[in-house]
Amino acid sequence: MKPIKLIYLFLAAAILPFSGCEKFLDSENLTQANTGNYPRTVEDAKQVVTGIYNNLNIANTNPQFTFYYISELASDDRLGGGGDNDFVMQAEDLMMNYNADMLRQFWIDRYKGIYQANLAIETLGNITNYESTDQKNQMLGEAHFLRAFFYYELASLFGNVPLITATSPAVNLPKASSEQEWGQILQDLKTAIELMPAKPRGSAEEGHVNKWVAEAMMGRAFLFYTGYYQKENITLPDGSSISKSDVIAWVDDCVNNSGYTLVTSDYRNLWAYSNRLTVNDYNYTKGKGLKWVEDDNAINPESMFAIKFSQFASWDAGATIGYSNQYALHFGMRGGQDFGNTFPFGQGWGAGPVAPNLWNDWTTSEPNDPRRTASICYIPDELPNYKRGGWSDFVQETDYFEKKTSAITCKASDGSGYRATFEYEMYKGFSSDNYQLNNIHDLVLIRFADVLLMQSELKKDATGMNRVRARVGLPAIAYSDAALRNERRWELCFEGIRWNDIRRWHIAEEALAKQINQPTYHGGKPDKNGIQGDGYVARYQATGGFFKIPESEISLSQGVLEQNAGWSSGDYTGWIETGR
Repeated sequence: MKPIKLIYLFLAAAILPFSGCEKFLDSENLTQANTGNYPRTVEDAKQVVTGIYNNLNIANTNPQFTFYYISELASDDRLGGGGDNDFVMQAEDLMMNYNADMLRQFWIDRYKGIYQANLAIETLGNITNYESTDQKNQMLGEAHFLRAFFYYELASLFGNVPLITATSPAVNLPKASSEQEWGQILQDLKTAIELMPAKPRGSAEEGHVNKWVAEAMMGRAFLFYTGYYQKENITLPDGSSISKSDVIAWVDDCVNNSGYTLVTSDYRNLWAYSNRLTVNDYNYTKGKGLKWVEDDNAINPESMFAIKFSQFASWDAGATIGYSNQYALHFGMRGGQDFGNTFPFGQGWGAGPVAPNLWNDWTTSEPNDPRRTASICYIPDELPNYKRGGWSDFVQETDYFEKKTSAITCKASDGSGYRATFEYEMYKGFSSDNYQLNNIHDLVLIRFADVLLMQSELKKDATGMNRVRARVGLPAIAYSDAALRNERRWELCFEGIRWNDIRRWHIAEEALAKQINQPTYHGGKPDKNGIQGDGYVARYQATGGFFKIPESEISLSQGVLEQNAGWSSGDYTGWIETGR
């Protein structure tokens, strides 16, 4: 069992629906929850907050439509991948459109999460039996953080979107301006920082955010807004403002007082391939004394905010698929061969093949960096029995595979071969050895190393950056923007960070151009990542990196919502071979 990881999954099932209670009598409804009688107790409050977190898992039901997934595929470090019919993966890589409502489910899911956060912010103050003011403020702070996080993803993905900060009906709202939108995001993060007590997390709070996570997210949001929109500071809805010096103070507090720390024993211990069931059967890690920081449900001291999963995912009604790590399935090696050929990497849909330009840039810039082979598998060297092509339809396949977020396998303890996931052996309770439902290792969204690198970038000082380098045995270097940008790319590759980094640094066009004509395979045969449609650079110039607002939402608004620039054309109809 994995009891810690079930904190908000169990509670979410207990949340009652809200509905109107008045009929023809002015009386209290004792059978249905509504904002007049719920939440009433601290337990009710916990359920309300839990419901907001559950939105992370609901969106994970369809990961290819999420901001995290698109951030990976649209960046210069990955290609689209998948099979001939996986148009969404390839369209996201190319910043093209597959259909009019390609991303509508994510739009709906995140606005549901925002509604739940609004409800919590409006009602949690009504409860009178909190154990302490800190308990009340912690819950309110979490609600403000999650609303900010959901809007951060929507604003990063779609640009300007309607800003809804109350549960009262808001019909046909136009897009907010970037200043209004990001002002609200940073206002919520500031409120979360000020509300939540400076209290280190315990095992009972694993999976919940705290004051220092909000400070880290403040750094991420401020850097994107000021970089992308080229601003120095931002005015908040309450009339106050946030400057770089304010953000530096918060990030410094996070670094100095949060209790989060780098995993200094070995960088590879951060990733699931070093788990105790796999580590000594994988030639790359065998005999190296490695130990995964999450073995047997241990807490990763570097993980600050992560999506948690459990054994209870199923195909049954109720959207419980998202209780498993569907990102690991999607990023797994495209299936169709024996698990022994891909061990220790599990199989899945083959999304996000590593772009050869990442390996080449890294080799040229920092050839002795051990993170390169810790993060990327060079298939010809590590997997000699691997068969290209997946189900004979693999698009944009390369000789490189990312090691961080994939499914991971292990040998069966009964000697029968390989398990589809190591979790089947490590955590008992699965009904079957299912490669689609049994990936349950965390998807980390904010890691302490990122905070150290943000600290260096904000302060133009190499201290944090060199702490990160020292962890992997690299020498200290002087600060420069170029060095910092490389360090973020190497340290944080495949962690949903790179896309917003290259956009806020205004280097996206230059970076994406390197993907053109990179060697790939299509159906197992040599191909090239040639220009599709208008090409990477032209699509970025047309869209600014923002994706299409779902057409159904524009129709429902009766035209009040306006479509983003660059989306009058660009429909993706399938991969065009360029290299055979």
